[in-house]
Amino acid sequence: MTLPDYLRNLRQRHQPGNATEHTFRGDLQQLIESLVSGVQATNEPRRQQCGAPDYVLTRHELPVGYVEALLFPQNP
Repeated sequence: MTLPDYLRNLRQRHQPGNATEHTFRGDLQQLIESLVSGVQATNEPRRQQCGAPDYVLTRHELPVGYVEALLFPQNP
């Protein structure tokens, strides 16, 4: 997935006005995995020593990072 693809998907999913943070998770996972070779992004992993991240990024089954996803509120 390219960054323009990701942004287009976000706009399409956001347009109906009923999206939640989880609505966008699959697209973010695809973007991360396509941009960083060899990294697997796991959505909603088990609780970690650092807490409960939205994603754990692993390479060769070793954690290399954690991601906390945010949903910004719509403009009134």
